[in-house]
Amino acid sequence: MAGPLQGVRIVELAAIGPAPYGVMLLADLGAEVIRVDRVAAATGAPGAEVSMVGLSRNRRSIAVDLKTSAGVEVVRRLAATADVFVEGFRPGVAERLGLGPDQLRAAHPELLYARVTGWGQEGPLAPRAGHDLDYAAVAGALHGIGRPDDPPPPPINYLADFAGGGAFLAIGVLAALVERDRSGQGQVIDTAMLDGAASLTAFLHGLRQLGAWSLERGSNLLDGAAPYYDTYRCADGRFLAVAALEPQFHAELCQRLELDPAEWPQHDQADWPHQKERLAALLATRDRDEWVALFADSDACVAPVLDLAEAPAHPHNQARGTFVDAFGAVQPAPAPRLSRTPGAIERPPPGFGEHTDEVLDALGYDAQARTALRTAGAIA
Repeated sequence: MAGPLQGVRIVELAAIGPAPYGVMLLADLGAEVIRVDRVAAATGAPGAEVSMVGLSRNRRSIAVDLKTSAGVEVVRRLAATADVFVEGFRPGVAERLGLGPDQLRAAHPELLYARVTGWGQEGPLAPRAGHDLDYAAVAGALHGIGRPDDPPPPPINYLADFAGGGAFLAIGVLAALVERDRSGQGQVIDTAMLDGAASLTAFLHGLRQLGAWSLERGSNLLDGAAPYYDTYRCADGRFLAVAALEPQFHAELCQRLELDPAEWPQHDQADWPHQKERLAALLATRDRDEWVALFADSDACVAPVLDLAEAPAHPHNQARGTFVDAFGAVQPAPAPRLSRTPGAIERPPPGFGEHTDEVLDALGYDAQARTALRTAGAIA
């Protein structure tokens, strides 16, 4: 069954981080994606793009040298057939290549031009380099993570790259597609990882307005201060997540652990450090999975902290099909789930330039023209 974005064509300039993740979300929902890879990647010298294999499903790939005028013309012709064009360069790079939004949309005003950067297209930091950690830091999203006496830890690159960048890129494209159905006009989608990471902090800004969130890390309800909302090391060195926030769940936590509720007042913040010490000592007496068995049929909100190898085998994940084995690789299934037009994994990650001839032939480049482009080094 075709996904909801069937018929939408996306041309993606190969990048790392947020752009490939956002495009993966759209491809899983049925969009046709053609990725423009570097000629060097296709001829045996791939760089950081190799690390994007987990985000590269559901695409075709062509290899083009964007430093050649003939290569740029290939991409311009391809963009003229697209609904969405995606790039993840620093501000100004696409324009210098001749592939900026004004340049492409002059001949194709219905085109949605989606771009993602770290700092955004303007502002004093716009031309500067950065990574997930930097954007999350300046957005205010990083400071509240971690233990009070330690520096904030790097949250891998979930926070700004994927949540603040890739997911917001996909949201912007979907919104612009809906609007284009009304207006018939394209537009530019400017996604900044900084902006997306800042958006993720809206809840905490609201709590601050209510006087319910402190700037002191590790002193709030959801940042590890509360003994009933934290992670604990078990006897086998693995971890248990305890999230018994509501009173009824906290009561059940105490019941399952045979604790006297009178000795564990949930909202006595002055007693939280003492309670945490006692709970940590208790949970360290058994292996993680022993505790999991104890809480198996419980609403105490206790769960095992699973690693990447364990998660696909968890019974609930298996029952829902949260992970799938597609083309010989275990990976997360498409999300979210649509009842009538669900997403699907229909193509494995392509080889760099695997579909160059196929795509260019459809654009009107015959075998002789493709040979000339290869001889000139414009394609691989």
